[in-house]
Amino acid sequence: MDILKSLGHPEELFNLFKFKMGGCRAVMPKLDYESMSESLRTCYLYLNQTSRSFAAVIQALDGELRHAVCIFYLVLRALDTVEDDMTIPLEKKVPMLNDFHTYLYQHEWCFTESQEKDRQVLVDFPTISMEFRNLAQEYRDVISDICHRMGVGMAEFLEKKVGTMKEWDQYCHYVAGLVGIGLSKLFSASQLEDPEVGRDTELANSMGLFLQKTNIIRDYLEDTQQGRVFWPQEAWSQFAGRLEDFAQPEKLESALSCLNLLVTDALGHIPDVITYLSRLHNQSVFNFCAIPQVMAIATLSTCYNNPMVFQGVVKIRKGQTVTLMMEATNMRAVQTIITQYSQEILHKISLTDPSREKTMHILAVIQEKSTLSQSSLPSRTHHLSPMYLSAAMLLAALSWQYLSTTAAQVQNSGDMQEQ
Repeated sequence: MDILKSLGHPEELFNLFKFKMGGCRAVMPKLDYESMSESLRTCYLYLNQTSRSFAAVIQALDGELRHAVCIFYLVLRALDTVEDDMTIPLEKKVPMLNDFHTYLYQHEWCFTESQEKDRQVLVDFPTISMEFRNLAQEYRDVISDICHRMGVGMAEFLEKKVGTMKEWDQYCHYVAGLVGIGLSKLFSASQLEDPEVGRDTELANSMGLFLQKTNIIRDYLEDTQQGRVFWPQEAWSQFAGRLEDFAQPEKLESALSCLNLLVTDALGHIPDVITYLSRLHNQSVFNFCAIPQVMAIATLSTCYNNPMVFQGVVKIRKGQTVTLMMEATNMRAVQTIITQYSQEILHKISLTDPSREKTMHILAVIQEKSTLSQSSLPSRTHHLSPMYLSAAMLLAALSWQYLSTTAAQVQNSGDMQEQ
């Protein structure tokens, strides 16, 4: 049960209940689906069905930017579904990836042969492409360009593995850095953010790389079990003959050394993340960008030197997720969160870890970049009395099931599926 995992974290208990009872609306305001066209409502339905992490923050964006980012996500989800589908032969898949951006202007194009779980975005691509064509020209230009570049990059890596650390950066650029660049250009095109945000592609790329590398690191076991290899050979070959060897108990020390090396590499993007976020002015754009980034550093902290990466699924607590969503709404709070998780990683560094010096160095750079000394940061811990904690835990145990049921009914009453 989610609440049991947060019993030792009273601030998470508080935020879980607050979130359940409507606090989520502070960062995820309810959409007016009734005012949308049927095709646009369908797009938001697909967004909620296919996105595990981005649906909520996309729907919290302001104005027309919300629709542009929704369609951008669905177009790239459709492209990614083609790439992931191992039942499509290469001679058919490669041309599809290269030409996918042209399908945006082919009114009837769809693909019904996919076996992937998100196949519906391909089956009903005409609905998505119609809403794409309804967007303003400045949004269409960005989405089409990024779709083209990403498709070409995906096709390139279909027939080659990620070898060097440079190739790891290149692969992550194609599948995530370009997303960061495209989003930044959409932010500027909407005039909710300054033109500088869209122009600085290096920072935008780094935002995407940080998220993608975190996902790749976390998903080691799932990917290797399904025959997918995304950890760079230059890294893992230092410690093992085969990447899948890390799942063997006797290889744990070597596995952790490789894991910590890759976490250290990913941490190198955080200074760019801080710079990027500090340039944002619109609240909804800030929340959209900041929330995934703080969840990523929390995930990296959980993964660092953690044997569970090679044994099962590594996830941050639901209470932790809710707390981060509710707190990461301003730059000072984000700096505090980054500092907290940087310190957590610092305390986990082994004296014998091969990447020890590099890890300590990048953590020092992050600390300096955040501009706030540890002593001046406000505490994120709620200092609660033992009596209060006992009462809170008892209340949690007695009422969680009731709140989960009733609050879900209230929140779901306005969901799109009932429109």
